[in-house]
Amino acid sequence: MNVQTKPPRQNRMAPTGEIMSHPARGQLMGNRGCLHDDNGRLRQARWKTKAWISCQLEFRGRRRRIMSPRSYTELFFLDEATALAAGHRPCCECRREAAMAFRHAWQKGVAEVARMSEIDATLHTARIVPHTRRQRRISADIRDLPAGAFILHDGQPHLVRTGCVLPWSPDGYGMPTARPRIPVTVLTPAPILKTLAAGYRPEMAGAFA
Repeated sequence: MNVQTKPPRQNRMAPTGEIMSHPARGQLMGNRGCLHDDNGRLRQARWKTKAWISCQLEFRGRRRRIMSPRSYTELFFLDEATALAAGHRPCCECRREAAMAFRHAWQKGVAEVARMSEIDATLHTARIVPHTRRQRRISADIRDLPAGAFILHDGQPHLVRTGCVLPWSPDGYGMPTARPRIPVTVLTPAPILKTLAAGYRPEMAGAFA
């Protein structure tokens, strides 16, 4: 007898901004509003709000049915470095300590006075090419990038660490390789690069991270 299994839902975020189908959930969940239909399939829209957040998988015993009709779409990230590259900042409710640390570093590196609504507006400009759904990317010397940033290297996302880069996959990071010596394409939004450089330390998955 053939046993048919449902394919994984399209709700796993890559550092490139792509929303993928993959069975693993990762360390964090994200929210951009309701992006799916009543059957759990993504519509064309990739956000309904500028407040893109990353949340704990569990908080105060709350239980959710994934992709419930007319509710926000749960997006999942391997780790916080991945969430930041995709343009998501920490949630002020379930990740309040991280959110306050993020805002403190933002105030040091980006803007001295910043409400979360202002942070969200600045991030939205930095993460999306206007009038498209494409991720905004910049070119930089890798020596100028802080640890925790993501670059595109050999066509694949890589996490920047001190002295090396780590290839990303939905299941985790690969073995460290030498940093490239040429200008690189950066996936992490520019204001978040400044926030990382100002001292924010994102959570990263796996032994090599």
